[in-house]
Amino acid sequence: MYSFSELLGLLVLSEILLLCMAQNNVHYYDFVLKDTNFTKLCATKSILAVNESFPGPVIRVHKGDTVYVNVYNQGTYGVTIHWHGVKQPRNPWSDGPEYITQCPIQAGTNFTYQVLLSSEEGTLFWHAHSDWTRATVHGAFVILPAEGTTYPFPKPDEEQVLVFASWYKEDVMTLMDEALRYGGLTTLSDSYAINGEPGDFYPCSRDTTYRMSVDYGKTYLLRIVNTVQNTDMFFAIADHNLTVVGWDGSYVKPLVCSYIMITPGQTMDVLVTANQSLGHYYMLASPYFDGQADDFDESITSAIFQYNGNYTPPSSPVYPTNIPGFYDIGAAIYYTSHLRSLATPEYPVDVPQTVSTRMYIALSINMMHCPNDSCSGPDGNRLASALNNISFANPSMDILQAYYRYFYSLQNLSMQI
Repeated sequence: MYSFSELLGLLVLSEILLLCMAQNNVHYYDFVLKDTNFTKLCATKSILAVNESFPGPVIRVHKGDTVYVNVYNQGTYGVTIHWHGVKQPRNPWSDGPEYITQCPIQAGTNFTYQVLLSSEEGTLFWHAHSDWTRATVHGAFVILPAEGTTYPFPKPDEEQVLVFASWYKEDVMTLMDEALRYGGLTTLSDSYAINGEPGDFYPCSRDTTYRMSVDYGKTYLLRIVNTVQNTDMFFAIADHNLTVVGWDGSYVKPLVCSYIMITPGQTMDVLVTANQSLGHYYMLASPYFDGQADDFDESITSAIFQYNGNYTPPSSPVYPTNIPGFYDIGAAIYYTSHLRSLATPEYPVDVPQTVSTRMYIALSINMMHCPNDSCSGPDGNRLASALNNISFANPSMDILQAYYRYFYSLQNLSMQI
């Protein structure tokens, strides 16, 4: 027979376990990597894609959940997947950087990732973390508020994921191989894209421009992901204000603006209310450069913010007059300088007040001389990057596994002494 206190203890423990199970769900996804044909810019090409989609599938979970993603590599070369912005507490084996936490998932094999969510809430994304496969292998990672809680702002009527990407007519792996072989920069992209579509201003693209259907009076949460290769992007919707409420999986103080700027690998949560006259309005994503770039893709990708209802469609959508120019550094600084963390008791920002260790890391891009100036970098030289004058070369074993084996062998040795 159990005593009353023992029964009470078991009851409390059961309640705690049930509460944990209710708040922390487990989700399972299958990612099948394979070469898939897509037609864009008047040409058909094969790209490595997840589940035959570009961008890839959206992962949608709640804060604190656990996600298992089984990746089947049916492509032709090794790949890893990284969960960009997920902290993965005490779980580095599933983080994904190639040759850092794991070796590539070889063609014809599979690997199951365990993604542990902790304090992240908002929009993040996942992408390949091997060479330039990330150009085609990526997708949004939506983390909703924990069950039983809600947003720190009025709940939107609907949500929409917008993924910005680069599109290349050539094979992206070939572009990277050539850059590494000859020591120069990679070839510029042939277009940008919103949700996989280049938009009205590119050849053979008008019929497939992405359209977001909206109802007058509703507020939409845009979950914006910038997967464009190495390019900051401005974004605006004609005649509509934007309210930024989230940034990289955390909330910020609401910022009302006519445009946003989003850097490569960054995500933003943005509210927009459909409060203008019924019609079609361009959503534009345009590159930003600081004026020192020698060459860049000077083009604009578009989508259409399209109202539902009975009206005569315009001959052309309304064009944003407020989107900054390619070199508008003032607009870039103004926007980024006004973003602030939410920093409330419910969403604290714990910043260390003292520094115990200072680390200095020198990041450099150098030029190495090539015989007869035969390389494709500046002045016939080879470009080479380094941290503290050390460049990285792919090892035969990933660094985490090498560290683990070394540490484990030392531990066994100490136990035998």
